[in-house]
Amino acid sequence: MTVSTEGMKVKWGSRALRSSVELLSSMRFAISLLTVICIASIIGTVLKQAEPLSNYVNQFGPFWAQVFGLVSLNTVYSAWWFLLILAFLVISTSLCIARNTPKILADLNHLKEDVREQSLKAFGHRAQAELAESPEVAAQRIGQTLVQSGWKVKLQQRNAGWMVAAKKGAANKLGYIAAHSAIVLVCIGGLLDGDMMVRAQMWLGGKSIYTGGGLIADVPAAHRLSERNPTFRANLMVSEGTQSSTAILNQPGGVLLQELPFSVELKKFIVEYYSTGMPKLFASDIIIHDKETGSKTPARVEVNHPANYKGVEIYQSSFDDGGSSVTLKAVPMAAAVKPFEIQGTIGGSSSLSNGQGEGAEKLTLEYTALRIINVENFADGSTMGGASGTDVRKVDLHKAIETRLGAANKTVTQKELRNVGPSVSYKLRDAAGQAREFNNYMLPVKMDSNPDSPSMFLMGVRENLAASFQYLRIPADAEGSMETFLRLRAALANPAQRELAVKRYAALVIGSERPELAQQLVASASRALTLFAGSESGPDGMTGDKLKPVAGLQAISDFMEANVPEAERNRAGEVLVRILNGVLFELTQMTREQAGLKPLAQDEKTLAFMSQMVLSLSDAPHYPAPMAFELKDFTQVQASVFQVARAPGKNIVYLGCLFLIVGIFAMLYVRERRIWVWLAPATSDAGHSVPESGKSQATMALSTNRKTMDGDKEFEMLKTKLLQATL
Repeated sequence: MTVSTEGMKVKWGSRALRSSVELLSSMRFAISLLTVICIASIIGTVLKQAEPLSNYVNQFGPFWAQVFGLVSLNTVYSAWWFLLILAFLVISTSLCIARNTPKILADLNHLKEDVREQSLKAFGHRAQAELAESPEVAAQRIGQTLVQSGWKVKLQQRNAGWMVAAKKGAANKLGYIAAHSAIVLVCIGGLLDGDMMVRAQMWLGGKSIYTGGGLIADVPAAHRLSERNPTFRANLMVSEGTQSSTAILNQPGGVLLQELPFSVELKKFIVEYYSTGMPKLFASDIIIHDKETGSKTPARVEVNHPANYKGVEIYQSSFDDGGSSVTLKAVPMAAAVKPFEIQGTIGGSSSLSNGQGEGAEKLTLEYTALRIINVENFADGSTMGGASGTDVRKVDLHKAIETRLGAANKTVTQKELRNVGPSVSYKLRDAAGQAREFNNYMLPVKMDSNPDSPSMFLMGVRENLAASFQYLRIPADAEGSMETFLRLRAALANPAQRELAVKRYAALVIGSERPELAQQLVASASRALTLFAGSESGPDGMTGDKLKPVAGLQAISDFMEANVPEAERNRAGEVLVRILNGVLFELTQMTREQAGLKPLAQDEKTLAFMSQMVLSLSDAPHYPAPMAFELKDFTQVQASVFQVARAPGKNIVYLGCLFLIVGIFAMLYVRERRIWVWLAPATSDAGHSVPESGKSQATMALSTNRKTMDGDKEFEMLKTKLLQATL
């Protein structure tokens, strides 16, 4: 039997109705719907779903971000058109099954024994032989042999002889029913477990999306779904030592709140890591408090090992900060800022000012994240200038697969993974609402294997989420702090301190025997140090339309270009930088003496320290904030993010998957075969029937739904067995 691609033809109703039913029940319509669903699923896989609007604007631009929102490409699987296509696919496939199933079932028991003997000669697999037995005896023997081999057989006596019809592999047609039923079951399960029920409550039950903020307890009932909601999939975040019974369903443009028949208390969140810093275990020890009975049920939730209570599955989805407290110390990056300490809570904010007086700008410090473990790869000696510490909650699956697949000449790069300790992330938002994000490491980081190189305090900044962090590297002094850097910056801003350092340097290099040369050195050193400090006034030390002072090595470079002939710049630059380094070293020694610390030893380690200090002082004026914040102390509070789901369609989907496996296996690996053997009395040489001779003339034919080598072998075997013919 050939399955028709045409639809169901009805004889009642109008012409438009008959055409609609025919189209809806046709296989071509179902295949078209499947194609659209596949395309939509690809879009939903490639395009990250349910991301904030700003993410799409940053990545694709405002035009495409608006297009995605209009056609719901950012929420494909809950879009109304996607659910409508699923519903049409269910109807179309069901009609296809209803149209073809009676024919298939009828064909299962039909052996087509009425085929004419002349038709057997048209088959590709056919054979003829003369048997030394009568047609009736031969028919009985052949039928018995086929039955013993698992064939379904039927004998038909005709006036001119006997027809033996047999069939095997009827499950192939049942595979069609199973596979198409699987599509219906999976789609029904998807509709039940999708947003259809939630949308129905919004359309019919007066529920609406909540777009505001504030406490969960203050959200009105119009934005809350009942505990009796038959299907939902929501997120529940619980901090250690607290409990919650209200989950959040993310919706386009806002959220809905889902009340649970119980509350979840998080006793302890457990995370274990591999040596790479990637997590190998997420687990939450919880207590489930039943609202109705008050009973307490302890449970443990791990990834791929959910807990189940009253038909609600509790999955371990992720983890987050549960409100850790941090103590930050302000590192002045502007002269008007003084060091201070401030305490805050991750997720909270504090009000600040970048100075005093009427011109001071109000800032808001937003505490965004605390990461205890940051793992970096130091195998190639690379620095972290282009990226922040590894977030151990994220795994780049694409890179992981690419290192193991592809061209044979690929090699896996050797890694030297190191945990560089805690880091804090925060945002500084100005009065206009513009914000920069910062990421600072608590401990100094050894960037290379050179024992003389100093460890660095890393202070990262980026303008937006799409950009990479750029780091200001401040060398750690002999006491393991950045105090030497801060004292040196303060001394650079003090003209008296600069003048004293210049005189000390000139006295050390020239002495008192050559006052004229010493005076020239003092002038050159003063000019270099003043330029480097950014205190030079006038056009030589200014740049841009607003004549903003330039500092650091850039200021010296600009001065050289403006005042030194090009042919002499290299030599003059080397001399000026050598003088600058010497004066800065003396200024450093002065600040350490004033702080009651022993002076730096003149060795390779100090040379490496001062080289990095010069670069740090040169980069510091470009830091885009009046202050940086150093993480001094913290108290971590973990939070576990659960996915809570009531999914009645899950078992339906599982059943559909089983049907799909059985159906595909049946259609691909079960071959339907039919065999016919026509047995007629043998004829004499003159063409007359010779029934008394006891012989018969056999004509055999085999048909199969797929032509394969196995079919050829099977035919030769059956020909030998049934017709007693040689290969």
